[in-house]
Amino acid sequence: MLDIRQLAFRYEGQHSSAMRFDLKVEPGEVLSLIGPSGSGKSTLLALLAGFLAPSSGQILLDGESIEKLPVASRPVSIVFQQHNLFPHLDVFTNVALGINTSLRLTPQQVDEANAALERLGLDGLQARKPGELSGGQRQRVALARALVRRRKILLLDEAFAALGPALRAELIGLVKNLVDECKMVAMLVSHQPRDALIASARTAFICNGKVAAVEPTLTLLEQSELPEVRDYLGTL
Repeated sequence: MLDIRQLAFRYEGQHSSAMRFDLKVEPGEVLSLIGPSGSGKSTLLALLAGFLAPSSGQILLDGESIEKLPVASRPVSIVFQQHNLFPHLDVFTNVALGINTSLRLTPQQVDEANAALERLGLDGLQARKPGELSGGQRQRVALARALVRRRKILLLDEAFAALGPALRAELIGLVKNLVDECKMVAMLVSHQPRDALIASARTAFICNGKVAAVEPTLTLLEQSELPEVRDYLGTL
């Protein structure tokens, strides 16, 4: 289980109140995070990944504190809207970097990289460069690289925002199956409520740097009485 306890952060030079997060995510769960721009969704992911340091609070994974671990040692993989692939390297090499940055792979690790590519529908594209792929294929490569890292936490920060609705649904469904199979914990930030419906049994609403609600996704989107949720969704 991922257990976030009173995790606090404040951006320097800003007069806004400190952000403070409390949240739990179960193994095999994709928890969606929705809320207005600037509410703290990406900040929360950055705190989990170690890109930002909290002023107080804890991040517990299976009961062990990880909030003081350096970025490279965190059990976290993150996929952004921009896939962050190396354009001069082929698909296989981009994925292999997730296993070993020196690219000195054992035969077993070579098989693991190829298996991840096959699992994500990229078999036969190993020698292509990112520029030769579609947007959906590039995001699949980024997911394959995250998969071979074998981390327990998967963070998706608007990872599918540039894709059309059908492809978004396909990739979100694929992520959901992988997370369930590998018993990872995953958090998906999206501005599209439909993404939450596809991905998550539960969704968290982030507002003003806090977790304002965590509810079954359909309940949150269709029955929430919170004014902030209704304003965000544009419901009366």
